[in-house]
Amino acid sequence: MQDQRLAYDLRMNILEKITPEKDFFIGIDSDGCVFDTMEVKHKEFFTPNVVKYFGLFAISKYVRQTWEFVNLYSVTRGVNRFPALVKVMELLAERPEIRELDITLPDMEPLKAWIAGETRLGNPALAEYVERKPHPALKQVLAWTLAVNEDISAWLRNTPPFPYARRSIEKLSTVADAVVVSQTPLDALTREWSEHSIDKYVKAIAGQELGTKTEHITMAAGGKYPPEKILMIGDAPGDHKAATGNGALFFPVIPGQENRSWKLFHDEALGRFIEGTYRGHYEEELIREFRKSLPETPPW
Repeated sequence: MQDQRLAYDLRMNILEKITPEKDFFIGIDSDGCVFDTMEVKHKEFFTPNVVKYFGLFAISKYVRQTWEFVNLYSVTRGVNRFPALVKVMELLAERPEIRELDITLPDMEPLKAWIAGETRLGNPALAEYVERKPHPALKQVLAWTLAVNEDISAWLRNTPPFPYARRSIEKLSTVADAVVVSQTPLDALTREWSEHSIDKYVKAIAGQELGTKTEHITMAAGGKYPPEKILMIGDAPGDHKAATGNGALFFPVIPGQENRSWKLFHDEALGRFIEGTYRGHYEEELIREFRKSLPETPPW
């Protein structure tokens, strides 16, 4: 386990050692942003394993509905899987349909405690913690998250980038240093970007093991590029937070309108970013439209 953590620490150093080759820096989210994989991952891999590993077959309908709201169709879209699991269980506990049933939801307190003290919310960090401080509830979470990764690795194939995402990444790589900034596990990111031959357009790929997206941008770009020359592209509020946390700009890929968003970036927004006319009214209007697409309140 120490060797595994060392490997991730070395990759983190790769972010810190990035040296500017161009005047601009662009961070790019992956799932649901570049690749149309977010819905299939959550609907076909995350939710079924939540039901199975936590024994929630009796309420699978509500688990699915709640998981999809938290991870796909609300302001928490794109959140790391571990806080997402906690949020889903909290919402399930509040639902009248669940209260009427004799259902015991899994204990999330040990997971909440781990989340509160860890920024690199990935499987290696959790596995290391469970090894040092064994707890039945955390072992259950670890079994679930490992199963999700194994299933995705075994089954998910042939999910190409959105057409204008590929064109945009090729185009932006000619004028900016680019890095993948994601909360997806690194192995999955590396596989997907290399499978579709777009890894050659980025300087590095950062996953959940290397910390938050805000930390990724800080390590890769902080103090190396002026904030007005740093842009984050993403489809979730966490991507916007990563940008604002670094004083950077944000381009939203709107859920359900992904290729349209990327076409706008390709045809117009990238040019405005390079010309210095992106910040202000133009960016604010894009973010306003983005926020409208992600509600805060569940529909039930």
